Amino acid sequence: MRILIQRVTEAQCDIGGKTFSQIGSGAVVLVGIGRDDADEDIEYLARKLVALRIFDDSDGVMNRSLAQTGGEVMIVSQFTLQASTRRGNRPSWIKAAPEEISRPLYDRFVRRVEELLGKRTATGVFGADMRITLTNDGPVTIWIDSHDRD
Repeated sequence: MRILIQRVTEAQCDIGGKTFSQIGSGAVVLVGIGRDDADEDIEYLARKLVALRIFDDSDGVMNRSLAQTGGEVMIVSQFTLQASTRRGNRPSWIKAAPEEISRPLYDRFVRRVEELLGKRTATGVFGADMRITLTNDGPVTIWIDSHDRD
């Protein structure tokens, strides 16, 4: 499982030209689920996301987490994070889990983040054609792969 975290001052998810969800200061989290992902990947990444110190403290140092700041979160499924570009110029999606595997894992990831934060998160709609607009703060963008824990 892979997540791409972007620290934002605001973000919005539009579907079919209408706003589906939006957040203020916090993080947009894109989630790519692979064929071999399981509940232990969800737990690792949810805990990492909530505790990751990417928000400034009073001295302007990235020393505070989502749990500490009370920042908002938008979680969006994005299978393209599982792209393989090793051969040729056309990405392969062979590593991405099919919907019957990825949708339940995505839903469990969202629920686990909500449990850890003690509040609801904004989301997109699984499989929908979405337009995500955001203002990246910093910019701070961090990639975490649950299969690469070094």
